[in-house]
Amino acid sequence: MYRKILAPIDLCEAAMTQKGIAAALEIASTGKAQLRLVNVQWLTPFAFADYVPVDLEARLRDDLEAELVKLAEQMDYPKELVSTVLRFGVIYSEVLAEAEAWGADLIVVGSHRPIMSTYLLGSNAAAIARHAKCSVLVLRP
Repeated sequence: MYRKILAPIDLCEAAMTQKGIAAALEIASTGKAQLRLVNVQWLTPFAFADYVPVDLEARLRDDLEAELVKLAEQMDYPKELVSTVLRFGVIYSEVLAEAEAWGADLIVVGSHRPIMSTYLLGSNAAAIARHAKCSVLVLRP
């Protein structure tokens, strides 16, 4: 079955995050696969650099990494098989980069129902599914 499952999570979407983690855990538990939670945050735009504290990204990184670790610790799964990573940049490209760098063979990603703007602009889940080099499971509400 799957050996390495990557679960991109949105810390601002609790319901979708829990659904994604539950699905990833169910799949991972069938073969004791490794599970990695990844969260991607946007970088502060250069135009706003003068208006934010100098250490904003470092403080943000510390807080978000702590949230990821807390989520991982709450999971009913062997702790040695769970890892977390925080990345900064464009969501779909960072998820794809993490999947390739880590050697994921499955990505479990949540997605909202498509709306007009998603049809015109595309969604992160669609871009991940379209460009991933491994299998992708897209979860809908």
